Amino acid sequence: MDAKLPLFIISKKIFRWASVNRYISSYLCATQFQISTENDHNQPDNTEFQSKVGLLKNELCSDKLIRVLDSTNNLSAAVKIFKWASLQKRFRHTADTYSWIILKLGMAGNIREMDFFCNEMIKAKCSSAEEALVPVIDSFVRNHRLTEALRVLELMKLSNYKPSVITYNLKLGSLVKDGSDFQSVLFFYKEMVKSGIVPNVDTLNYLLEALFRANRITTAIDQFRRMSMKGCSPNSRTFEILITSLCARNRVDESVSILNEMLEQRCIGDENFYNTTIPIFCEVSRSDQGIRLLRMMRSSGLVPKSFVYGILVQCLCENLELDEAINLHEDMIETGLTPEADVYVDIVNGFCKAGEFCEARDFLDENSVSEIDPHNALLLGYCNASNFFAAYSYLQKMVERNIADSFSWYILIRGLCENGGVRKTFEVLSRMIISSYVPECAIYSALVVGQCKVKNYEAALQLFYWIRAKYWLLDNASYAELVEGLCHVTKLKEATEVLQYMSRSGCPLRASSLNVLIEAFCLTGKMDEAIGLRSLASSSGTVCSPLAYTTIMHWLCNTNNAKYVSVLFSQMLVEGCPLDVETYHVLLNAMSMQNRTNDCALLFGKMVACGLEPNSKALSELLIFMAHHSQLHTITHAIENLVCKDEVLSPTIYNVVINGLLNEGHKHEACRFLDRMLDSGWVPDAVTHGLLIGTIGKEEVDGGADVHDNFIMQDRVGNILAEGLEKT
Repeated sequence: MDAKLPLFIISKKIFRWASVNRYISSYLCATQFQISTENDHNQPDNTEFQSKVGLLKNELCSDKLIRVLDSTNNLSAAVKIFKWASLQKRFRHTADTYSWIILKLGMAGNIREMDFFCNEMIKAKCSSAEEALVPVIDSFVRNHRLTEALRVLELMKLSNYKPSVITYNLKLGSLVKDGSDFQSVLFFYKEMVKSGIVPNVDTLNYLLEALFRANRITTAIDQFRRMSMKGCSPNSRTFEILITSLCARNRVDESVSILNEMLEQRCIGDENFYNTTIPIFCEVSRSDQGIRLLRMMRSSGLVPKSFVYGILVQCLCENLELDEAINLHEDMIETGLTPEADVYVDIVNGFCKAGEFCEARDFLDENSVSEIDPHNALLLGYCNASNFFAAYSYLQKMVERNIADSFSWYILIRGLCENGGVRKTFEVLSRMIISSYVPECAIYSALVVGQCKVKNYEAALQLFYWIRAKYWLLDNASYAELVEGLCHVTKLKEATEVLQYMSRSGCPLRASSLNVLIEAFCLTGKMDEAIGLRSLASSSGTVCSPLAYTTIMHWLCNTNNAKYVSVLFSQMLVEGCPLDVETYHVLLNAMSMQNRTNDCALLFGKMVACGLEPNSKALSELLIFMAHHSQLHTITHAIENLVCKDEVLSPTIYNVVINGLLNEGHKHEACRFLDRMLDSGWVPDAVTHGLLIGTIGKEEVDGGADVHDNFIMQDRVGNILAEGLEKT
């Protein structure tokens, strides 16, 4: 058996074991089996051994022995005490005491001594031995001690104790529920079959679940097809696993086919099947299958719960199937269920999404809805449609009927502020206060947005100061509007104060707003402050986008501080910020300014490998720089692999590449690029043409104008050739 044990099974952290079994005493609890190997020594503590034996001499019984063993910290001492008890004439170990020592040793990974006591237990023919070992095996499995579990099972089998398929299924179920890797589940399943235990449908269901979790979809479906060959018929749980797993992987059509098979086989789903599959179909917007399952559920005599109806109604409303949603709502009431407020909210949202506001209003009136949330949903619908007159009228009626709250006023005020209706906003705010509603922080957040929308940034700033004095917090959108607005009027000191308050409060700023603030500092030449903003923002949880880094790097290059770009680039990599095309552009520019050809080649190669295309200007500048340093050949492989657009890989680019490679002595590569150029229907310029046919010597090119001037100069011969091509 030892040879069959897999190498991948290793000791892991011992979790709490809470299995309760009527055949085993309560001492089998998790805390009693957590073994700290650091506290165990090869030699037992004689002092502890003597003191514990002294407690047992006058009153040795199995229960007291277990209590004493529980209080023994040293495993070797516990084993010695156990063996001492075995030698006492008037004492015989029970299934409980053997189970204790077997579990203790197994959890410590001491398989040799565990085997010894298993054999001793079998020789002693203790009553209820099999029942006592079952929870021990279960504990091993739960704590990922598969080696120990299988050893006990093997010994039980050799002693004619044959665990039932139920016992094995419990172990498989524990592995699957605990998220064990598929190899562990498969190994245990194979050992079960080797023991002569015939798998049943529950066994195969656990196997299917493990296969899907390991993303072995084809194998899982194949196992499902083979169930009949193993003498099993799929049950409700089988179809539940298949349908939910396929839907979760966006294979909805296949899951519908499986559902059809279920109906053809006349398999009746249980309550858990419907409660699980209906929501999963709703998640993938297949309300038709959800309704179908609901009807099947009703025809089976099962009464759907409120949450099932709620999920279906939500799905129907999102897909604007409002008539069906209303029918479901009525069906709920007929079955004696009281729809929750969320159901009414979803239906109202559906009506508003369809622009049917009158229908939404009639629906709430007809059903005498007294909850505030559905009415607030209708109020929000009016505001989203910019129908503020209707929204204000409806809010007044809500107040009259006492079904409004502070959030109702906030919805209208926020809507007005978002649309620049500040003057009307203060009228509504006055009415709110007169109606005995106290404005909360959210109201002031809306007012800040409103002032920013009408470019009254000073008033917005004063509101912020007032809110800060009260230690209140604005919402993220309000902070973003305020920071961006202050940047537009170059109040950068004040914008920084806002960011500092946000940072102290742990409130993140929108990434795009941070970019605006950083760019504003860069435009004024305050690079140190711009760099400091990045650190300040990150302390509040604000995510720095690639644009924020790129902006700073760009201005560092413009102010002849390209040497600091590498530091910022390192921080960018440490923080896991992705690199976009513009980031690569500015990095290549910075490396070129420092004459770092090797770094340019590495960066360009990485850029192309990531599937990013440089623009024509950036590519030209890089090629000219590399050609000037006779290093163009180091990036030709990247250029060849570059999937470029026509405007990126142009005749000008080809001329630079061919020219540079010829000057560097790489004639073969130059000819390869010439072939590609000609295949594209383009003609080389005069300098390139001269180099290729030998009419211009290399010394003449080196001694004359630089490469850049050579490749951009007008060439009569090239023009004539081009004209000839145009005529053709």
